[in-house]
Amino acid sequence: MSLALNHFSIRTLDLAATERFYCGLLGMQIGPRPPFPFPGIWLYPGAADDYAQAAIHIIGIDRNDPEGLKRYLGDRDEAALVGTGVVDHVAFFATGLAGMLARLRERGVPCRERTVPALGLYQVFLSDPNGVVVELNYPAEEKAALPAARGD
Repeated sequence: MSLALNHFSIRTLDLAATERFYCGLLGMQIGPRPPFPFPGIWLYPGAADDYAQAAIHIIGIDRNDPEGLKRYLGDRDEAALVGTGVVDHVAFFATGLAGMLARLRERGVPCRERTVPALGLYQVFLSDPNGVVVELNYPAEEKAALPAARGD
């Protein structure tokens, strides 16, 4: 048997804010999505020409017509739709650390920055509009190229 991570899904009450976060801030793009009986978008980190490349499935909750979602995926209590629950965070390898830090500052998005001991990966942790913790892992060389005034 072999396993490979295919995607993760987020149920959201605010589809537009979630799209802005993942597309506008992280640079993902909307791509093909099957015609499910509920609103949503599939997000791709690169080319959106293959369904298998969709990394995030955003599931929109339509309070005025929730039946399609309930029938397809089951019902969830809205109070439980915040944060990552028992899943601590989702992580991506990334490039463009200086640009991301600048976008976060410009938009007032709080983040935590860390360096992974022994590996040198530079991590940026932030939360999406639904409270999902997102970890971005950058090569150590990108951290080293930042102005010396920046610290961990």
